[in-house]
Amino acid sequence: MTDKVYSEEEWGKALEAAKEHYTKVYVPQKEGDFHLFRDLKEGAKPDFKFQNTRLSAKGLVYPQSMRMFECTMEPAAEDAYILKEADKDYGPRAVVGIRPCDAAAFPLIGRNFDNPEYRDPWWVRWYEATTFVGLGCTDPCPTCFCTSVGGSPFGEKGLDVLLHVVDGGYVARSLSDKGETFLSNVGGGREAGEDDLKAAEAVAKAAAGKVVSSIETDNLADKKELELFDAPFWEEIGFSCLNCGTCTYLCPTCWCFDIQDEVHGRAGERIRNWDSCMFPLFTLHGSGHNPRDQKWQRVRQRFMHKLKYYVDKYGAGVQCTGCGRCVRYCPVNIDIRRVAKLMNEY
Repeated sequence: MTDKVYSEEEWGKALEAAKEHYTKVYVPQKEGDFHLFRDLKEGAKPDFKFQNTRLSAKGLVYPQSMRMFECTMEPAAEDAYILKEADKDYGPRAVVGIRPCDAAAFPLIGRNFDNPEYRDPWWVRWYEATTFVGLGCTDPCPTCFCTSVGGSPFGEKGLDVLLHVVDGGYVARSLSDKGETFLSNVGGGREAGEDDLKAAEAVAKAAAGKVVSSIETDNLADKKELELFDAPFWEEIGFSCLNCGTCTYLCPTCWCFDIQDEVHGRAGERIRNWDSCMFPLFTLHGSGHNPRDQKWQRVRQRFMHKLKYYVDKYGAGVQCTGCGRCVRYCPVNIDIRRVAKLMNEY
């Protein structure tokens, strides 16, 4: 695999070159107090000096709102009332500057959207069309705990290229065929030497030592679901919850959605929107019955799915990459690390 060194100026030219090969090139851009991914082709100004974007890159492969199908309701039209797939752009795209914790979420989500029993065609096609160029995390947030869920500030899961920030620029290491193609497409830079690679490894090692937060999950696979379901601490955990859904919308591994049909004049469309298990309407039946009508029940569902149901269903680790967003932005300070400790020790 290729290892290259770019100065900051050379990297800027490489990003411009990427626009010639990819239909979209998403980069982090500062907007107010936060960083969000924006398309370089639409005038985004890349800013790689940040801890993490407020929203994960999840929405670039799994849009927050997506037109699935469309139809006309003109009675005279031959195809009246017939749903047809709405146009979508599956051209090659690149996400540049994604943190390793967010990139690691895509293989984790893939167990749900791309498996032998079910294959979501849109998620799969967008995921396969995307090249992920990661930016190693040299300054982890105090709430990050990636190292205790199988990751690291310079983890490689889900990435095609990994950037190490070094003095005056970046060391870019390709990790896949898509990564090789990306570095070939953008050109520039120079081949990394032994000293460059040692410097990159030193940066990664130093960053791992800065992760001071952790989560306890070692006993969760052995716990019985019903015992944790009936544990006495759920009402206390959920007491302060506002059911705002911030945790689920910011989370790189949440995937719940709802489907709505909308009509505008004679045009109809079927839309898939992000949803949240924290919303009271999420489980409301047409009969009016709601099996999770209490907010503590919805809080329990979120944590049981993240930390227990996913583990049991897929025989894998927890449904979390340790980005810490839900900890940082929860308005009432509900902390997944504390919940995991209670579940792990119960």
